[in-house]
Amino acid sequence: MADVNLTGVSKTFGEDIALENLTMTVPDGSFVVLLGPTGAGKTTTLRMVSGLDKPDSGSVSIGGQDMSGMTPAQRDVAMVFQQYSLYPHLSVRENLEFPLKSPVLRTPKPEIDRKVGEVAEVLQISHKLDNKATELSGGEMQRVSIGRALVRNPSVYLMDEPLSSLDAKLRSDLRVELKSIQANSGATLLYVTHDQIEAMTMATHVGVLDNGRLVQFGSPREIYENPVSVYAASRLGQPRINVLPAEIFGGAPASAKTIGLRPEHIVQGEGEDSMVKRVEHLGDQTRLHLSFKDQELITVTDAHTQLKHGDIVKIRPENPYYFDAAGARVA
Repeated sequence: MADVNLTGVSKTFGEDIALENLTMTVPDGSFVVLLGPTGAGKTTTLRMVSGLDKPDSGSVSIGGQDMSGMTPAQRDVAMVFQQYSLYPHLSVRENLEFPLKSPVLRTPKPEIDRKVGEVAEVLQISHKLDNKATELSGGEMQRVSIGRALVRNPSVYLMDEPLSSLDAKLRSDLRVELKSIQANSGATLLYVTHDQIEAMTMATHVGVLDNGRLVQFGSPREIYENPVSVYAASRLGQPRINVLPAEIFGGAPASAKTIGLRPEHIVQGEGEDSMVKRVEHLGDQTRLHLSFKDQELITVTDAHTQLKHGDIVKIRPENPYYFDAAGARVA
């Protein structure tokens, strides 16, 4: 496996800035998730690394080697797309074998059989190897798509929202499988998503992108507990961080424009009165939608709470974040 370094990478499409001076290191053996909304530059970053697109400026290196002028095939990367991209006329086995039979790899037949068998077992599709791709469910198709990348053992795996089209249970199952595969193999994996749960549960590092700029890079816990801005804070956490006027509770720093409160930053049972607007029972927890001084906020409480619409709950902040008018964190 290998590390990936992007240095000052910029890319525009017409008048649209896709990436702006992006500098980032994907450490060898890490699971890096690029997080951000549509248009943040996530997929463009993958395309820079894979060689499908060329940067207007800056450089990309893999394993210490500059990738300038190198084709996707020469870069030894494997990419998994959001859509399955399988060959429908081929069986599952033939789809998995296909990349190993390329003239570049020239893998011997016994080695192909071994790798296909191992990957099929890990992804729990061994019993489907002789089925046509068109006979599979959506989840099985995506497992084959992921497996086609895994059989190659490339320097870097690139995955572009591979789980977004699956149902909730399959997404959950494949999150566990992908993280396990990456951890056990020591693979370097760069993964794109807008799903914060995928970022929190799978990533060793998260890169938060905003309009083509990298605004924060670190572990999921670091970004959750120490965000550099309102934008970064809003990328992780469920329910989302509450952003309110800075002086709503008093005692804010002079330069603060807003206060950020995660659910655990809201202490219940003491402080000032708020009114329950809505109660969401989610099984393992209950979300409270509160109205406080004409502001709406969400927190969590005991799963078996008896609170209901119209009840009064005292609240106060604890260890809040403060942000200035530009959204940057105030110390």
